[in-house]
Amino acid sequence: MSADKVKPTKLKFKGEKTKKKRKHEGGEEGPSRRRRKDDNDEAPETWVLPESPAEIRGPTFIVHPSDPSPICITYDSTRGRILLQSVDKDKSDDSPPPSVKDRIPTDVSQVWVVTRVAGASTINLRTGVGEGKFISCDKHGIVSADREARGPQEEWTPIVLPDGMVAFQNVYEKYMSVDEVAGGQLALRGDSDEIGFGERFWVKVQNKYKKEAHEEEKKRKEGLIDVSSIDETSTNKMYQAWGAGRTVVSTGDKKELKKAKKEGRLAEALLDRRAKLKSDRFC
Repeated sequence: MSADKVKPTKLKFKGEKTKKKRKHEGGEEGPSRRRRKDDNDEAPETWVLPESPAEIRGPTFIVHPSDPSPICITYDSTRGRILLQSVDKDKSDDSPPPSVKDRIPTDVSQVWVVTRVAGASTINLRTGVGEGKFISCDKHGIVSADREARGPQEEWTPIVLPDGMVAFQNVYEKYMSVDEVAGGQLALRGDSDEIGFGERFWVKVQNKYKKEAHEEEKKRKEGLIDVSSIDETSTNKMYQAWGAGRTVVSTGDKKELKKAKKEGRLAEALLDRRAKLKSDRFC
C-alpha cells in the first residue's frame, strides 16, 4: 500500500457545473462594473438600465415613479398625442406589482426610438408606432409628438443622475416633467427650471444597444473611430425636411471642409454650407 497521502478534494455530484473563478484587476469590483458584467450576460433584447447618456439609443422605455402606480410615456397613434398611462392599467390579478426598476414595456405604443447625430450629446425621441413623429417642446413648455422632421425643438439632452434615473433637458435649458393640470389630469411639460421628483424618469434600453455603445466607446479610445470624419451627406440627411426623401449636398469645393477639419471647425463649416441650400428651415 502506497504511503502517499490522498489529496482531499471538494465533493462533486454528477451533472454539477464547475464554476470558473474570474480574476479581477485592481481589487474588488465596483457596482457599476458588476452591473455591466451582468448586462453582458443578458440576452440582446433584454431591457436594461443605461449608465451613461451614450447608452440611451434605439428602442427606449420611459417610466415615471408616480404614486400609487408608476406611469409610462405612451403615444396614441389614433389621436396623434402623448399620453401618460399607468403601467398597471391592464393588471387583472392580485399579485404584488414588480418594482418600478423591473418594469418593461407591454405594448409597442410605450416604446420610443432614440436617435442622435453622430458625435452629438443631444438625442431625438421618435414614436415607435404610426408615422414616426418626434417629441418636441416649444418655448412655452408645451410637449407634443407631431413633428415629421427634427430640429432644435426636437433635441433633448439626457442627464444620467447618480441614482441611475434620467432627466431630459430641452433646447431652452428647461426640463421635461410630469405635471398635474386642470381636472387632476397628468401631462408632460417642458418648462421646469430644476430637477425634482417630477423631472426624474427611469429609462430602459435594450441590452444590444447598450453593448453597442460600449463597443463604440472602446474603439474611440483606441483611435479606431474618427469622430470628426467628413460625412456631409449623412449630416444633411439628418436636418433636411425637404427634397421628398432626396438628400441635397452643396456643390461647393470640398477643400474648404478639409481645411475646416484641420482648424477644428468642421461642424460650423457644414452648417454654413447647409445654410446656403434652398429651403433648409433648420439653418
